[in-house]
Amino acid sequence: MQTVTTIGLDIAKSVFQVHGVDAQGKVVIRRQLKRRYVLAFFQKLPPCLVGIEACASSHHWSRELHALGHTVRLMPAAYVKPYVKRQKNDAADAEAICEAVTRANMRFVKTKTVEQQSCLMLHRTRHLFIRQQTAVINAIRAHLAEFGIVAPVGRNGVEELLEVVADPSDKRVPEVARACLAALGAQLRVLKVRILEFDRIVRRQRFWDNVLGKLREALAHQFADFRRPAAGTASGGWRWSVV
Repeated sequence: MQTVTTIGLDIAKSVFQVHGVDAQGKVVIRRQLKRRYVLAFFQKLPPCLVGIEACASSHHWSRELHALGHTVRLMPAAYVKPYVKRQKNDAADAEAICEAVTRANMRFVKTKTVEQQSCLMLHRTRHLFIRQQTAVINAIRAHLAEFGIVAPVGRNGVEELLEVVADPSDKRVPEVARACLAALGAQLRVLKVRILEFDRIVRRQRFWDNVLGKLREALAHQFADFRRPAAGTASGGWRWSVV
């Protein structure tokens, strides 16, 4: 079998599609791979260029294949789409990826590290909780408005509505509706606690990011003299001083 130089990998949850060509562009490999066999398959190949669409789990596979010695390039799906030659399916997508990754004017996505993805997950999870909190508040307001109970916009207004729900002597709210609204109120309190926890994590992360940034800056200044000759010395002389 000829040596594979370029591979288009269409990733999925269970079954992956591989399209590989040699240096002349001749198709060498065109096959499906189950997820558990992907790394074993690439371990047997010589180092080659692997193209992947930038999508869910693409950064993970990019890191894994890079660790095996391959050169991995991630591409936005919108930039790969024009290279699909026929009806869209896994085989056609893998072939299009294989062709697109060799284009000189193609724009690539930088592979994220595990730390970068963890940071993104932190902010996305917090944002999800905030959206859920907004949805619960809107539901409480809308349900109580059906019984003619409204409150001013803002945090205090929601608390006033929850006090009405918690008051069993207030006959404006039927018992069945009160049970539903009490459940929404409990969910709202849980979400507020979660959001506060994530706010603390974000603040801690920003603190350490600032500390590490200042440390890097200090080290750069401290060892800057290692890279330039001292004044009045020969061109080959160096000043090894520490600030």
